[in-house]
Amino acid sequence: MSRVYSSEARELPGDLALWFFLCAELAVFGLLIIGFCLVRLQYPEMFYHGLQQLHMAAGIANTLVLLSGSYFLVLAVERVRHTEMSPGGYFFAAAACGMIYIIIKISEYQQLYTDGYSLHYDIFFGFYFFTTFFHLLHVLAGVILLLLTQAWLKQNNSDPLGRRKGAESVACYWHMVDLVWIVLFPTLYVLG
Repeated sequence: MSRVYSSEARELPGDLALWFFLCAELAVFGLLIIGFCLVRLQYPEMFYHGLQQLHMAAGIANTLVLLSGSYFLVLAVERVRHTEMSPGGYFFAAAACGMIYIIIKISEYQQLYTDGYSLHYDIFFGFYFFTTFFHLLHVLAGVILLLLTQAWLKQNNSDPLGRRKGAESVACYWHMVDLVWIVLFPTLYVLG
């Protein structure tokens, strides 16, 4: 049975310029992760010790929180695509998940700092703090974008295509941030 796809189904979600930005961001994170893995091969004992100091429960909680935020965002975008529906509080719920991630990550940083670990402790913690803080800044930017999008969608009911493109663009950014964490989590917390 042949299935007919509309031109909308084949269209790239969001804005094309955003995709260039997302690819550049993924390349930067990719280089950081590759650098982390290469240095890890040089200093396996240091990295093993560093991995033992990280808080697995915080990593798992952050993974679940970010994935929950992505789920809420999928629901929000689907509602925006069906122009008769409001996105409800789904953008706000996704932003709340991002804030929970930030709170957990900052408390993890505080605990590591209390235990004597910092950006300058050794190469492992240099990579860990730099990479995860860079990711945290992306989560913070995502939270701000989600809240701005929620407010913008409440005010803009006259442009269904613009609403859809805007919602999809923010969702693509958030999913990129999620994807980076899905790679960072096992690299930092699991693969000892």
